[in-house]
Amino acid sequence: MTRGYSYDPHVVPGVTDESDEYFDRLVDEAALESYLRANLGDADDFEVRRHQAGHSNETLFVTWGGEELVLRRPPPGETAEKAHDVLREYSVVDALQSTDVPLPRTVLACDDHDVVGSDFYLMERLDGTVVRGGDGDPLSEPAARKRVGEELVDTLAAIHTVDVDDVGLTEFGHPEGFSQRQVKRWSEQLTWAFSKTSDEREVPAIYDVMEWLQENAPEEHPHTLVHGDYKLDNVMYDLADEPELIGVFDWEMSTLGDPLTDLGWMLSFWRDAGDPDPVSGEFFDPFLENDGYPTRRELVDRYEAATGIEYTNDRFYRALAVYKLCGLGEMFFARHLAGDADDPLYPKMREAVPALADRAQRIIDGEEPL
Repeated sequence: MTRGYSYDPHVVPGVTDESDEYFDRLVDEAALESYLRANLGDADDFEVRRHQAGHSNETLFVTWGGEELVLRRPPPGETAEKAHDVLREYSVVDALQSTDVPLPRTVLACDDHDVVGSDFYLMERLDGTVVRGGDGDPLSEPAARKRVGEELVDTLAAIHTVDVDDVGLTEFGHPEGFSQRQVKRWSEQLTWAFSKTSDEREVPAIYDVMEWLQENAPEEHPHTLVHGDYKLDNVMYDLADEPELIGVFDWEMSTLGDPLTDLGWMLSFWRDAGDPDPVSGEFFDPFLENDGYPTRRELVDRYEAATGIEYTNDRFYRALAVYKLCGLGEMFFARHLAGDADDPLYPKMREAVPALADRAQRIIDGEEPL
């Protein structure tokens, strides 16, 4: 298996013009070259390119001699407290290198802001495909579609069955009361974002969702390592033969906590035939309704068999997932209004976040069942 991190350039756009103003805010190329030379040795070739597929932390592709690397750093400008913690992301990916979880190989981590203006880390690049819709279903065979879903949920089960003592992550989080803290944390993130966006428009529906989640957060739940952002477009597949999941990315929100928050998050993006139209095409891929992809119920059954963990309180976990997506979307919108991003998705959050709040309420009301 090839180790590292990358994206298939045929699936998503790769880079932007390195001369633009936003790129200059992301990296000081001379300072980065000096850092790499000091830590990795001399190299004849050095190039930095920005990858545009993600919507949270920034991803840069770095060529250093014969090595192809990925640099992960936070976005420039003001962000919500505890968001975009790339060194936390590095620490868990580094700790899990010897496990069955497929991961990029870590290279370096740096907290010296004189290099690129923020914390960052480097890992090797991997050659594979991120399964996104784009122009349609990237898979034509029902058997391959079925395997993509099975690999996705099997890898989530592998994450949730990691022995955290063995990998040195015993103190990585505080699982007691995790789901209740999730509601509190994302309510705080939304409050922070609304302080930047409320002059543009309000989202009144979110407050009923907030109250319901506060009243229905489970007091007891399993305790495992959780990824925090586990979904189809945060993993990579080798599609050369039978689909094989070869990399899990975007660990910035990982911790010890309630594994059902991960499962609910994954399920909130998964679509079944007959589902209502997605509220935002940027977040939800209709191709998952095609013949062959497992249903949400089938994914849950496979997860329960692999982990021994029962998926209870579905309405809470999927409503929480959409609530968190509201929080992310509103933070994106805040960054757009502040001029701290050039992502074309961000201005769309003006309409998308209110629509997502309505969807969370529909899940609570039982109108979008598992």
